[in-house]
Amino acid sequence: MQATSQTEQSDQRKGDQAEGGARLASEGGQPIRTTPFPSVGDISGRRIDEAEIEAVAAVLRSGKLNRTAGTVTTEFENAFGKLYGIEHVVASTSGTSAIHVAVAAINPSPGDEIITTGLSDAGTVLPILAQNAVPVFADVLPDSGALDPESVRSKITDRTKAIIAVHLYGAPARVEELREIADEHGIYLIEDCAQAYLTETASGKLAGTVGHLGCFSLQQSKHITAGDGGLTITADDELGRRARLFTDKGWPRDTNERTHLFLGLNYRMTEVHAAIGLAQLAKLEQIVADRRRTAEQLAEVVNALPGLKTVPVKGASWWIFPIFVDESAAGADANTYSKHLAAEGVGFGAGYIQTPLYLTPVLAESHTYGDSGFPITEAKSQYVRGLCPVTEDLINGGKMLVFSWNENFTDADVADIAAAITKVHTAVTS
Repeated sequence: MQATSQTEQSDQRKGDQAEGGARLASEGGQPIRTTPFPSVGDISGRRIDEAEIEAVAAVLRSGKLNRTAGTVTTEFENAFGKLYGIEHVVASTSGTSAIHVAVAAINPSPGDEIITTGLSDAGTVLPILAQNAVPVFADVLPDSGALDPESVRSKITDRTKAIIAVHLYGAPARVEELREIADEHGIYLIEDCAQAYLTETASGKLAGTVGHLGCFSLQQSKHITAGDGGLTITADDELGRRARLFTDKGWPRDTNERTHLFLGLNYRMTEVHAAIGLAQLAKLEQIVADRRRTAEQLAEVVNALPGLKTVPVKGASWWIFPIFVDESAAGADANTYSKHLAAEGVGFGAGYIQTPLYLTPVLAESHTYGDSGFPITEAKSQYVRGLCPVTEDLINGGKMLVFSWNENFTDADVADIAAAITKVHTAVTS
């Protein structure tokens, strides 16, 4: 049985070679890859070692697990602030809470509007609703999926309080332009940097430092992780103080008063999460450097294939490796590429999310507070298909491939990914 199997495999390889190695695995050819890639879902794709273990053990040995008793969370905040060159860093329980902290810091009134993107995780939008503000959706740029500044400009009304820009995939959004728009209208710019540690913007600044506030996530899949956790940064003293108070029930512990200055929540990060985050932070620069090195290798291959291109390499920190597909030149759409690549053992997904955020039930059907629909009752009619055509085209039009990038990819891993993409491209354009 084993000899027969080996003979069949040999015959198959010879058949592939006779066709120039172009027979797709989805059509009976040999796949490029038969072993898993490093994944952020387990230790193969995470840089977790004795440093994190010892850091957690030290906290446990101290018996001080809450930040009000310990000092590690403050140390983590200070270290992050030093890396980013920014004074105020507020640790919280998740990336979503970090955005909620930022929204609370700007103190919108009920019904105020915050402009953002429909092409993101719901964690970008739900904090807007949680603070009783109304999400307004602007469209994105077709070559990056980032907010289109001109679309943002067209959505501004006298109720607009802020813009939330997302540095999608770890690529820089046009935050310099968005900051100009924000300043022109006297509104705030919040940067969602959950996917964008050490991403550099067009001006050379770090993502998160161009806007009034920046928000980061320590969730399992991010560049660095504590399992969950968030960080909100700002250079503004007033915003920084309000952000910190909001994470601790509005309690001004720095004045030794047991009182509550405004409505806040308990979003305090634990000392255990901070200890892991601090150990991970020491590895961040190398993690991003390694992601950049390997992603740039693949980008060179992808951008040389007609009809395929990735985001501009400059400044990206590569949380995800996206490929934008022009079907007319690439020979097939992203859905077809995804099917063939999966068979080759290289699992690119077609599209980042399944539906624009404004078409999810929480918004389209106003599932918020009881049956009230508050605060989006009046805006409900806005959340309809066709609201943001480019966003919808990227999601549903078969124009985007995504692959989770990883700092532990080897040159051989990248070579396999490149070979699979080239093989599929050759086959569908022949």
